[in-house]
Formats: sequence, structure tokens, C-alpha cells
Amino acid sequence: MSTGSTTEVDPERDPQALKRHRALFRAAARRKDPKLRRTDITVTDEKIVRRAVKAASLGNAMEWFDFGIYSYLAVTIGNVFFPSGNDTVRLMSSLATFAVAFLIRPIGGMFFGPLGDRIGRKKVLALTMLLMAVSTFAIGLIPSYESISFWSPVLLILFRMLQGFSTGGEYGGASTFIAEYAPDKRRGFFGSFLEFGTLAGYVGAAGLVVILTSTLSSDAMNQWGWRVPFLVAGPIGLIGLYLRMKLEDTPAFQKLEEENASPTGENINSETTELKQIFIAQWPRLVLCIVLVGAYNITDYMLLSYMPTYLTDQLKYNDAHGLIILICVMALLMVIITFIGRLNDRIGRKPLLMAGMIGFFFLSVPAFLLLKQGSLFAVTCGMLMLGLPLVCLLGTMSAVLPALFPTNVRYGSLSIGYNLSASLFGGTTPLVITALITATGSDMMPAVYTTAAALVGMIAVACLKETARQPLEGSPPSVSTKEEAAEMVTSAAPDPKF
Repeated sequence: MSTGSTTEVDPERDPQALKRHRALFRAAARRKDPKLRRTDITVTDEKIVRRAVKAASLGNAMEWFDFGIYSYLAVTIGNVFFPSGNDTVRLMSSLATFAVAFLIRPIGGMFFGPLGDRIGRKKVLALTMLLMAVSTFAIGLIPSYESISFWSPVLLILFRMLQGFSTGGEYGGASTFIAEYAPDKRRGFFGSFLEFGTLAGYVGAAGLVVILTSTLSSDAMNQWGWRVPFLVAGPIGLIGLYLRMKLEDTPAFQKLEEENASPTGENINSETTELKQIFIAQWPRLVLCIVLVGAYNITDYMLLSYMPTYLTDQLKYNDAHGLIILICVMALLMVIITFIGRLNDRIGRKPLLMAGMIGFFFLSVPAFLLLKQGSLFAVTCGMLMLGLPLVCLLGTMSAVLPALFPTNVRYGSLSIGYNLSASLFGGTTPLVITALITATGSDMMPAVYTTAAALVGMIAVACLKETARQPLEGSPPSVSTKEEAAEMVTSAAPDPKF
């Protein structure tokens, strides 16, 4: 067959083989070469991949350590930063300030996402890490409301907004970073470490709060104890910054940079051009991303962020006991999550995502009925019933979301879609649930809200394309060994019958 000729297809051929051949022929036609070349395939270095995963995961752990600290200390922060009065009003004010950071996240995503597609993932991730560390550390230094009056909540809101702005570029960049470094057949496994970092951040935050609340009096916590977790973020941020700066940018971005470079050596892609591609060319995928992340974030924040507040404020459960149970549940999820990553590499992303959504749909009400029983056994079982569906989502989502978009707009599209959804549904979850409970008088509203989110999530997963073990769109195939690359070149050779 001559290059560029029309391909005659035997309808009895394997459909997957036919799909692969068509993709190879399209690529060959573009470069006037009918063969897949060895240079078209990225052979990953296991040590470098693991260093990249560690750097990205540590940053994610720090992000959720910061947000976890705030949510677990919501009642104390309400006492410190807002005037005395009705306890519910104080809590609502504290949760509203928690939500403020999420409202600013889409702006951060609009800024950092396209920037990461233009100048590189590594540089932007280092910047977001630095801003997150500085803003969290600064919160620990703010004087109380009794000391400086209304300037106290103003400064709190300001630094929470800076947190939200920097976080706008964190998850999209970190998940893109790992996805573009990982070999295609192990993207789920390596991606699961990103959410391992999420759980580690929450465990670290909850553990530190338990230690402080158990060893300090209420007065000491209100005066200075609450500051300690925020001040710890400074050193952690410097470690994460060091790890990220030591890495090179992802092979996929380096390849893209070479292809997009103009004769003057400058990248021809502009922010305006990329935003047009995201909102016009990528809008169906963007909408799917927003819906999928919305369902995922509601279930995530409900359990990992809001649950201690719910147990303490609504069910009058001992706050330290509730956090200890949550720590144990999250520790169990940390043990399971990498197995979920391996499993979705083998059987596909959609089955695991659907299992998680179905689990929340059917188990949310029974789980909250158990929580209301109040006994140690019942509360533990209730949290486990919510945790097991959640780990199916946590261990899979970080491999699914980067694969929604092509390489040239991946960081920007994912950052914008993820943060728009997190702003609308994630960070507002504690506030919305508290408002619903106040309006209805029913402490089962978290179960209703979570069940509704799971139903929407099931629809989104049904619309999703399976991407397990496939190259990222716009990126070359990525394998673990040279032997695997050689086998791929051989198996991809054009069939003479074509």
C-alpha cells in the first residue's frame, strides 16, 4: 500500500486492531511515514516517575492539610475571628469563610492553568506551592477579633482567598504532572498516590488537632493552640518546593514545546488562544469534567471535611472521638487506595467510578442512620460505609480527569473545570448542609445531599469514555521498558492487506 492511499477494511477484523491501525495511519499520513517509530514512544524511568509522583503528592498533601486544619477547627476559628453571639451564626460565619477560598479558586485556575500549558507544569506547581505555604503560615499569625476587631476576619478572608487562588493551579497541575510522567498501563496506580497525599494531608491535620485538643484547655486552644497547625505549613511548603524544583518538566510537555516552538524559539500558543480552545473546542469535555468533579467533591468534602463538624455540632458527639474515628477510617483508605489504582489499570476506570457512585447512592441514608446511633461501633460502621465508596473515586479520579483533555490544553482545561466545580459544589458543601439542616430541622440532610450528588455522578460516569491503558490524547505512547516499546513498534507495523 502506498502512503496516502485509501484503506480497504475487512469487516471481520478485530475492531480494536482496526481502531489502532486507523490511528497509526492517520499519524503516518501527517508525517509521510507509514511506520510507528521508536522515537514516537516515551520510555519512562521508574526512579524519575517515582520522584515526580512524590513531589506532586506532597504538594497535594499540603493543600489538604491546610484545608483540613481549617475545617477541623471551624468551631474554634469561629470563636477566635468572629464576634460573640449565637454559636450557630459563628459556625456559619466560619464555614462561609471556608467557602470563600473555593469561590476564588476558578480565578486561580484561569490564571495558573493556561500558564502551565505555556511555560510548563513544573514552574507553575512550584509557584502554587510557595503561595499556599505563605498564605497558610500567615493565617497562623493573625490577631484575634478581641485584639483588632473587624480587621481580624478581614485578614482571615484575605489569606483564605490567597489560599484559594494558589489552590486553583494545584490539583489540575499535580494530576497532569503525574499522568504525563506515568506509563500508560500504570497511570491509575501512580495517579492514586495523588489522592494518597490527599488522605495523608487530612490524617496529618486531624491527628494534630486531636493532639492539641486533648492536651490543651479550651482557653489555650482559643488563645494560641489553633495557630500551631497553620504555622507548621511553612516548613512543609519549603520541602515540597525543593522537591518540585529538582524535577524536569514532563516528557509530554517537552515534546509539545518542541512541536509548538516558533522559528524564534518562542511558544506560539497564547493565553487568549488557549482560553478559546478550552471554552469553545473543549466545552463538552469541560461540562463533563464539571459534573463529574461536582458529584465527587460533594461526597469527598462531606466525609473528609464536614463530618467532624457534623458529629460535634449536630449530634453533640465528642469532637476528639469523632476525629479519631475519622483518622482510623482515612488510614484504612490509605492502605486500600493504591490497590484501587492497580485495579482500575486492569479492569478500567468506569467500573470503579460507577461502583463508588452507586455505593453513595444506596449507602448514604443507612450510614447516617448509623451515625445518629452515637455508639463507637455505629459511628465507625457509618463512616466506613461512606469511606469505601469514596476510595473507589479517590483511587480512580486522578487518572480519569487528565485523560479528558488533549496535552496542549490539559493543565488549563482541567484547572478551570475542576475549580469551577469545586467552587460551586465542593467548598460550599459544609455551608450548604448546615443551612439545609437549619432550614429543615432534619439532621439527615447530609445523606439526602450526598444521594442526589451520587445520582448525578452516575449519569456523568455513564457518559465517560474508557481511557485505561491508552495514551493520553495529544501525547506519544508511554511505556515502562525498551522491550515494551520495541514490541509496540513491531505490532503497530502496517498490515500489507491494508
